[in-house]
Amino acid sequence: MAKRGKNYVAARKKIDPQEGYDFSEGLRLALDISYAKLDETVDVAVRLGVDPRHADQMIRGSVVLPSGTGKDVKVLVFAKGEKEKEAEDAGADFVGNDDLIEKIKGGWLGFDKAVATPDTMSTVGRIGKILGPRGLMPNAKLGTVTFDVARAVRELKAGKIDFRVERAGIVHASMGKVSFGVDRLLENVASFFTTIIRLKPASSKGTYVRSIAISTTMGPGIKIDPVYVKSVLR
Repeated sequence: MAKRGKNYVAARKKIDPQEGYDFSEGLRLALDISYAKLDETVDVAVRLGVDPRHADQMIRGSVVLPSGTGKDVKVLVFAKGEKEKEAEDAGADFVGNDDLIEKIKGGWLGFDKAVATPDTMSTVGRIGKILGPRGLMPNAKLGTVTFDVARAVRELKAGKIDFRVERAGIVHASMGKVSFGVDRLLENVASFFTTIIRLKPASSKGTYVRSIAISTTMGPGIKIDPVYVKSVLR
């Protein structure tokens, strides 16, 4: 096991490992024990009662966090004609089609999210092997393949996040920054869990939300009792 620094050890001592906190208590504790000089990200990890090996239990979705993510998201849009101007007016950082594809083929990846209009996907597909593994490929299920590019850009800029369940049935997502404070983080948590519950597959039997932990970038995990999920749903 890797040796932990004294600040991490001191922070962990303030957590009751047997306690299942509610969201407000857990977030307050996470902020109180944050010791890094940087503005840490607050993350949540949720273990779900699903088996991702079955297609009908593959949890994948997106949610616009009402308090944003605290990050300046650079959005690229693949579009043609009037949709290019629409994307630019909505605040997209990079807009184009063939020119951007060639630039990406050359190794450039100076953006965080990508949107594409349906009529560009035949060409965007050429760089699928580059974008896919990095989670940058536009996806209709996530609302990033659409003719409503203005809405897609605004949502991404406002704090839309994507998430998907891993092999072990765990979903990881970032809820914002330590500087947000408890109330703003709680707003994001509420929206995230409302979406997670909405995506529960009919084939999932037994307990759906099995365990929850929150942590800052450098800090130890804090257990949240799943019984409190209902208290934050919208």
